[in-house]
Amino acid sequence: MTRLTVFSLGTITLIIFGLIGFKSFNNDTSDAVTSMHPTTAMNYQNFCAGCHGGNLERFADKAWMEEDDVSSAFESIKYGIEDIGMPGFEKTFTDEEIEALAEYVKKGIPEDRSMLKPAITSDGVVESEAQRFVVDTVVSGLNIPWGMAFLPNGDLLISERSGTLHRFSDGVLSPPVEGLPPIMAFGQGGLLDLKLHPDFEKNGWIYMSYSALNTESTERKGNTAIMRARLQGNELIDQQVIFKGEPDTGRGHHFGSKLAFDDKGHLFFGIGDRGQHFDFPQKLDNHNGKIHRINDDGSIPDDNPFVNTPDAMPSIYSYGHRNPQGTAINPQTGELWITEHGPRGGDELNLIEPGLNYGWPVISYGINYNGTILTELTEKEGMEQPVFYWTPSIAPCGMTFVTGDRYGNWRNNILVGALSFQYLERMVIHRHSVIHREKLLEGIGRVRNVVMSPEGLVYVAIENPGKIVRLIPVE
Repeated sequence: MTRLTVFSLGTITLIIFGLIGFKSFNNDTSDAVTSMHPTTAMNYQNFCAGCHGGNLERFADKAWMEEDDVSSAFESIKYGIEDIGMPGFEKTFTDEEIEALAEYVKKGIPEDRSMLKPAITSDGVVESEAQRFVVDTVVSGLNIPWGMAFLPNGDLLISERSGTLHRFSDGVLSPPVEGLPPIMAFGQGGLLDLKLHPDFEKNGWIYMSYSALNTESTERKGNTAIMRARLQGNELIDQQVIFKGEPDTGRGHHFGSKLAFDDKGHLFFGIGDRGQHFDFPQKLDNHNGKIHRINDDGSIPDDNPFVNTPDAMPSIYSYGHRNPQGTAINPQTGELWITEHGPRGGDELNLIEPGLNYGWPVISYGINYNGTILTELTEKEGMEQPVFYWTPSIAPCGMTFVTGDRYGNWRNNILVGALSFQYLERMVIHRHSVIHREKLLEGIGRVRNVVMSPEGLVYVAIENPGKIVRLIPVE
């Protein structure tokens, strides 16, 4: 069971969180303190690092740091401070564990106190409708972060739309990873989503979606592709392009690209209509405006809905889509859900079933960008209705189901990024209907993606300015 509480060291409020193993910063302090006792170091990383940093850098300079012993720290950890509502840990840790933690923290404080920054206090807690949390910046200084994938050792892979891949380890962002394929980093294209193989620890495969540049053409053109590769140091090796969308176009938008694996090892992703909605989405002889399903090696599942349809692309799973940029599997049901951009209004949340037609551009709840009517129809026989649609458009990008026990009041809710209105939307689903919505992080910036980390934390990629934050729950 996750343990979570709030306590104080002296006058410093510490928010202690369970199961946080990701190190957000880097200095030389960690080597010194982790040598003290591995269990104590693990307790600190698992319960304290979320607010105080992996290397104890987020503290304020206080008197307890100068005491000859750890009595003040011990008393605060064990009994808390009642007048500010901070409970103690006497029922959580033994006295020996508390004393070890107090010594660990005190020994790890750097001699140069100017390096310290105040810890997050209760003033920084966000009070949403159903969950209290703090917003912790993991990495900043990015351009347009797109994909996020967590390696087993806690490192974070980050793709940027400009066409670079970085490894974030112990607070340091690596130089661009070498070995990427030719990328058409133009308009909405570039290096897009990242996903680890479900059996990554055995096979090492990393999957990435990107706008593949056609190197044989004298014109700039391309389409969405999927490559898998392994990471060795700061270089990709064993590269295999397992899917390439056709036809190529010179247009720089509607590449789709969000990746999701189901529990059978099928890889799902969408490709947008590439800005040519009358040419592609309703026809099966091309990849554009479709959701696709392939095996992990790029081969086609035998039960894909159009494998026996003449002239149809066998990877097609559903069609009639505009620009799907959210793809997620419901962990409770195994169902495939997507979000996709509408035109001016009419963004959609869809539950995807194999072989079905989702209507674009024949039916839509949106209009043309210039205000003219795109279609008079919002529904038609043989075409699916969205589970939900947004008007005006929020420009949905990235989505995930909340899993695990860290956010008890959000469990199995859908989180969707909003580019245009710059917030994260929480959607409560019941029997394939949206029964409640809430705006989170309003004004934080254009939310490009949202994922769950292995430790069960929500990570959000934001542009303008480019950064990645995580939402740390508070009980």
